[in-house]
Amino acid sequence: MTNPPQIETEPDFRHVDVWIFDLDNTLYPADCGLFAQIDRRMTGFVSACLSVPFDEARAIQKTYYREHGTTLNGLMRRHGVDPDVYLDYVHDIDLGPLEDDARLDAALARLKGRRYVFTNGCRHHAARVLDRLKLSKYFDDIWDIRTIGFRPKPDPVAYDVVLAHADIEPSRAAMFEDSARNLVPAHALGMTTVWLRNGSEWSKQGPAFPVASGDHIDHEIEDLALFLHTIGI
Repeated sequence: MTNPPQIETEPDFRHVDVWIFDLDNTLYPADCGLFAQIDRRMTGFVSACLSVPFDEARAIQKTYYREHGTTLNGLMRRHGVDPDVYLDYVHDIDLGPLEDDARLDAALARLKGRRYVFTNGCRHHAARVLDRLKLSKYFDDIWDIRTIGFRPKPDPVAYDVVLAHADIEPSRAAMFEDSARNLVPAHALGMTTVWLRNGSEWSKQGPAFPVASGDHIDHEIEDLALFLHTIGI
């Protein structure tokens, strides 16, 4: 008797018609060093704003990130910093390390439905990155820190705001993130969640809660373009 043929299975995303992507270290490789530039400029801003040495500013920056969700929120709440001044400064970076990826371009092209960028950064930065990657044409909108009223991911309010804003049924949405904790509220709402495990130090930083577990992650991947090419749609 011959063995039955082996049937290859693929992740089933036929129920999805809304695709939500984080930006930094998700739509481009973490090892290109782009976010490292932003991180250094955040520390530099804190140093200049509070008149403290760089090392002390870095400790303050990370404390604000843990306690307030973003460094910006800590600066706004504790020091009344103008968010526009901060966002313009920290995102004034060199996009030279970014290269367009034909595989990701083709992968996004095959997705059916609407596509969004959901970032704790600013719209201008996201737009520059998408333009550099030649991916702008695929996205219906960018949801940034202003869109969510400075209530950054993983604050559940941020997710409620963007879903209502775009009239999205969570059960028909998939969310892609390199920070696992940001998938906890998405999963609670009924979204399909995909964690891009890229090993970056930034994906491990941030608020202590919520704590992500395997229960909050439907798919764990290392290559976004490859995964998008292999899903069933």
